[in-house]
Amino acid sequence: MSRPRPGSLAVSACVGLLAVAWAGPVGAWPADFMEILGRDARRALPLSLARLLSEREELILERVARFPPELSALVATDLVEGRLRPGTLEALDAEAVAIASLLRSQRTNEGLVRLGALLRVAADISDPVLAAGVQGYPPGVAQEYYSFIRENLDKIKVVLNEPDALSLVREDLPRFWQGLLDRSRSQAPVIGVELFRNGRVVDHRTLDYRNPAFGVGAIAYSRAVTGIAGTWLAVWRDARGDMTRVPEPTVVRPQGARGWSDAALSREARR
Repeated sequence: MSRPRPGSLAVSACVGLLAVAWAGPVGAWPADFMEILGRDARRALPLSLARLLSEREELILERVARFPPELSALVATDLVEGRLRPGTLEALDAEAVAIASLLRSQRTNEGLVRLGALLRVAADISDPVLAAGVQGYPPGVAQEYYSFIRENLDKIKVVLNEPDALSLVREDLPRFWQGLLDRSRSQAPVIGVELFRNGRVVDHRTLDYRNPAFGVGAIAYSRAVTGIAGTWLAVWRDARGDMTRVPEPTVVRPQGARGWSDAALSREARR
């Protein structure tokens, strides 16, 4: 029997460790971020769906923290490699189909909890920390990054940064998710550059919102909100859910800009 190359062992070990982390309650975005991301994403939904998910928030977050391990392992591997493989997309689509079937058959509570828990997929695909690849970051960098973003969260203006995110159908999700992952991967190096200098982890308290790492975090946060809302709506449409009373985002256009621009979600309160 041929022996595996040393490099393949390193990659396998990295994927295995990430799969464990992704499946557990720690994951990528900290638990309090998952809650806030979900609440921001609900403001882009039809009012009926937003209310139904809000009523089940605690159950949804419990399922997010204990996401199905088989799906966790598939997604974790793909986050390292930067490409969502056909097998992963098939498994995620099977989950979406099952959720839509539950909702159509009036198994509402189970269907809504599983629908809400899909925020884990969209949020983590949108996170540059998990998209950093096999090399990742030195120990401590991710923690400082999340602390930095948490302390500056009030400065983030949430925008829907995909023009068609709120009009997707279930069949659009593979393309949509891969686009989120591509952008996360392209921004991941900035975190390593800004939060690890001269061989040391940078204390986030020495940085302010003008640092490029904040720009990456703000974009990633909005990307996650967009991804979550778009994912929820695509599956909700497949279940033939109520699509009335959809909030109207405020269109944001820089002075002199033409064409489509980001749409901002009003953040008067997180409910």
